[in-house]
Amino acid sequence: MKKLVKWFMNFSRWNVYPSRKRALFAMMTALSLIATAMLSLPLNAQNVPLRSPASELRGVWLTNIDSDVLFERDRLKKSLQRLSELNFNTVYPTVWNWGYTLYPSKVAAKVIGRSLDPTPGLQKRDMLKEVVEEGHKKNLKVIPWFEFGFMAPADSQLAKRHPQWLTSFRNGKRIVKEGTHDRVWLNPFRPDVQKFIQDLIVEIVKNYNIDGIQFDDHFGLPSDLGYDAYTVALYAKEHKGKKPPSNPRDPEWVRWRANKITDFMKRVFTAIKATKKGCIVSVAPNPQRFSYEYFLADWQRWERMGIVEDLVIQVYRNDLNVFISELEYPEVKAAQSHIPVSIGILTGLKNRSVSMEQIQTQVQKVRDRNFAGVAFFFYETLWNMSQEKPIDRQTAFQKIFPTPTAYPNLLAGWKP
Repeated sequence: MKKLVKWFMNFSRWNVYPSRKRALFAMMTALSLIATAMLSLPLNAQNVPLRSPASELRGVWLTNIDSDVLFERDRLKKSLQRLSELNFNTVYPTVWNWGYTLYPSKVAAKVIGRSLDPTPGLQKRDMLKEVVEEGHKKNLKVIPWFEFGFMAPADSQLAKRHPQWLTSFRNGKRIVKEGTHDRVWLNPFRPDVQKFIQDLIVEIVKNYNIDGIQFDDHFGLPSDLGYDAYTVALYAKEHKGKKPPSNPRDPEWVRWRANKITDFMKRVFTAIKATKKGCIVSVAPNPQRFSYEYFLADWQRWERMGIVEDLVIQVYRNDLNVFISELEYPEVKAAQSHIPVSIGILTGLKNRSVSMEQIQTQVQKVRDRNFAGVAFFFYETLWNMSQEKPIDRQTAFQKIFPTPTAYPNLLAGWKP
């Protein structure tokens, strides 16, 4: 407007013909009305950028699988520094993996017999404390990721010391194959198992200045499991002596187990809030249909109940049409109207490179639909583990996140 006024002031000094003066007067009158209307708008509506810089989740998961970012203090510090320089604002360091904690834990020492994962790079350190301290210096939110949930390696000390805690298939077998790895699952319906998991979570919330804590599908249970003696007896007790259906996908059997997990999730939420009210409870599941049917994790219900305050849906798809379809399900849109909902994007795996072009396209599709932001799985594949040059990948991320922005915090007044 200042430029327009200056232009017309200069224009009025020119020697113009009367007809042009009349036209000029009409134009200035119209502009005066436009200016009046603009000045009546709220200040922040007068200069609306293509994307509001107010807040956007820009997260990345830090894991100890196919990655050494957590195993050396200086490496961790430099990695957090680089993320901050590229305008990321959230990190999810894993804290429960391979049957061990990645921080010194009194709860784990008592139950497992070891207070810390035995990996050499974690010894005589408190990795989580380092992430919190260094991350906060770099204005990064730190939300520990409870990665393995109820899952553990079959040969872990946890499984060996507490075999009665394990659940099983209908044929009595316990081993669940995950790639080449043999896994077992703790029974999420047992009070002693629930106490152990909840004690670990509360220990983290109580002892560290974290911004939140995150769970995923592993906080549920593969739906083929649940045929151990304890669960069968519990089901029979609540069904007049009737045993669970032989079909693990039986709708009532799925719902009964999912409801038990939901009840536990509610207790965990309450325990977290009783320990630290400002600790965000985040969940990073697969899309609802998969999470519920295959992992008994009914995050749609959790969100409706108000026991999820931040949702990051893992949409690891190469097909762009499939990727987009996952963003537009009714339960996703319903959650968007209630809490910050972001999308987890795959940046690669050890043996699977994802192009920067695909990443950029998926980020744009997420932004087009007004999600709260994006989180990338996982740190090493951002630029260290890729077929493209690290400097080219980092330059591309700089273009995706050209300026800093705030984490969309529901507890700090975030609105949909």
